[in-house]
Amino acid sequence: MALLEGKVALITGAGRGLGAAYAQLLAAEGAAVVVNDLGRDEGGCYTAESVVAAVRASGGRAVAHTQDISTVEGGQSLLDTALSEFGRADILINNAGILRDKSFLKLGEADWDAVIKVNLKSMYAVTQPVFAWMKENGGGVVVNTASTSGLVGNFGQSNYAAAKCGAWGFSNVLALEGAKAGIRVWTLAPAAVSALTAPLMDEATQAQMAPEHVAQVVLYMVSELSGQRTGHCLFASGQSVRELKLVSAEGVPGGGKNPGFDARSLAAVEAQVYRPEAALTIMDFAK
Repeated sequence: MALLEGKVALITGAGRGLGAAYAQLLAAEGAAVVVNDLGRDEGGCYTAESVVAAVRASGGRAVAHTQDISTVEGGQSLLDTALSEFGRADILINNAGILRDKSFLKLGEADWDAVIKVNLKSMYAVTQPVFAWMKENGGGVVVNTASTSGLVGNFGQSNYAAAKCGAWGFSNVLALEGAKAGIRVWTLAPAAVSALTAPLMDEATQAQMAPEHVAQVVLYMVSELSGQRTGHCLFASGQSVRELKLVSAEGVPGGGKNPGFDARSLAAVEAQVYRPEAALTIMDFAK
């Protein structure tokens, strides 16, 4: 039996790349899919319509949504489309994102605002109405897209990193708030070949980093295969899948407990304050 029979999935930024791969796999597993993307191809056609056509050609159910989901009105309209077309909203994948890469001192306000709006505000605009519907109708699954650029940092991406690390914090709170209502919440940090990166890769690497590999991880996350897991952050690529989590060093008593604590004493015991292993870098995820 298909893993998502009878489910309805809403996917933002699904007109190409990872989002399109998610839409096609989830539809193949029985879900009806609302494909959101306001982008157009070279011919001026909505990319979301092309994905919908591909899903339907394979026997699946899908509908396009081409409004701007970085607005509250657009976010509500995505839920409205799911309910009017399919009657439910069981799965939400917040995948929409843009890049405006510049080193920090060259980054203008417009590029900062655009990235925060699309990559982070859209999660608020879309998730709030869907989360409310899920709470009143037995639960669901939400997947918010972060990035290793935010979790460990990447040169020239301060705006993107701020938005994507914000997605992680957003997920952590929603996992707590949704627990009693049966809403499971995940954070996903994906890596896959794209139109921008494909020219930099040989054919073997492109195949290894295909979006379809990440889609299988998403299917695991949103289906019964992952049981009742919630609040996790997974890195996923064709090369590796692993949990990313915040961990603490041993630490030392602060001044409220240790009357002798001061800056000098802290320096003397700093080995207990820091973890011994090296911090992850963006290159650790290219292995």
